[in-house]
Amino acid sequence: MTNKGKKITRRQFIAKSAVGAAALTAGSSVLFSARSARAAIGSNERINVAVIGVGGMGGAHLGMLVAGAEKNNTRLAAVCDVYEPRKERALAKAKEDNPEAKLYHAYEDLLADPNIDAVWIATPDHWHAKIAMDALEAGKDVYCEKPMTHTWQEARDLYHTAERTGRVMQVGSQSCSDEKWGLAHELIQQGKIGQPIWGQTSWGRNSERGDWNYGIDLNSEKDIDWKRWLGPAPYRPFDPDRFFNFRKYWDYSGGIATDLFAHSLHAMCKAIGPHFPMQATAGGGIWRHDDREVADTFHMVIDYPQKYSIVALGSQANTVGLEVVIRGNEATMYLGSSTEIVLKPDGPGRGKRSEEHIPVENPRRGSHPYHYESFLNGIRNRDRRTTCPPELGYKVTVALSLAVDASRYKKIKQFDPVNEKEIV
Repeated sequence: MTNKGKKITRRQFIAKSAVGAAALTAGSSVLFSARSARAAIGSNERINVAVIGVGGMGGAHLGMLVAGAEKNNTRLAAVCDVYEPRKERALAKAKEDNPEAKLYHAYEDLLADPNIDAVWIATPDHWHAKIAMDALEAGKDVYCEKPMTHTWQEARDLYHTAERTGRVMQVGSQSCSDEKWGLAHELIQQGKIGQPIWGQTSWGRNSERGDWNYGIDLNSEKDIDWKRWLGPAPYRPFDPDRFFNFRKYWDYSGGIATDLFAHSLHAMCKAIGPHFPMQATAGGGIWRHDDREVADTFHMVIDYPQKYSIVALGSQANTVGLEVVIRGNEATMYLGSSTEIVLKPDGPGRGKRSEEHIPVENPRRGSHPYHYESFLNGIRNRDRRTTCPPELGYKVTVALSLAVDASRYKKIKQFDPVNEKEIV
């Protein structure tokens, strides 16, 4: 609903920000433009950063940015959220780095600040597209948590906005900064496994209370700006479970696909592709935890026009997964180790190849610092080739979004990579 009560679709809501930088949401009176961007940042200048959305992941980003401010030569300029207790905690944390850090309720007001160079977006998924596009239009560089967007259509709009504005953007799938995946890509391009045929990956969790039940930290409904939090999502009466545990609901999340498989698929697609999918099939359901809309067990098969498939299996009721493997017609690539990639000949490859153990020069078990480094170097050098750029995020989001819909609506979902549209 708009301020006047007129119903608009989610797509119309998001499109307002793609049309021009003056798009506003309820409660903001600030216009912003690309002129709010600072001039090119020198290699020795501090980068002024801000975090929009300071819940679980956003709070973690805030802590890492404060801890790494001196090393990264950054300054925490501002934080933004719509939940009062989080805002106050976040501001106190930000002031550990910068006593003059500012607090914002409306993200548009934060984007209008010409002193802010880059933003970290860690809101619920349904807000990623609009805030990221508005930030790009405002001349900010953008670090956007995974999934890049809630739907593939939003990912397309965000990708093209990033291309048009020329800003640096990093999608927050930090595993992409593990050098193993870049090395895997080089080996595949060298023909080390022959033609890629299919890859497999998985993600498993198992908690008796059910994953994504983080608890409800609520003193009063008045502490939450519910209308603003809903934003482009369908109207729902206030529900604290939707606010604190949003990943359980289709309005704001794609469940296992967008929260967990986003990690695996970004890495897998970086190794083999990245390419647009041509088809997605999926299955699973709520087999254990019935306190949610999204599946607690989810499986997908993504087919690509380059003649290979990726299989991903996942559950929130069992932790035993699959070995991470990419199969080719001449060899199989084993990617379970952080220190080496193993190639084992198969079929016609047995006669002309031997088993290889190829070391990863810089193993990275925790890749957040390297992901930040890629983004911040991109800002300083105006190099948009980050370790997880919007092109990769877009193509992965298409696959994830199609798989979610395939599972929800019990259909095979197909995509036209040439025209960038779903085949209905």
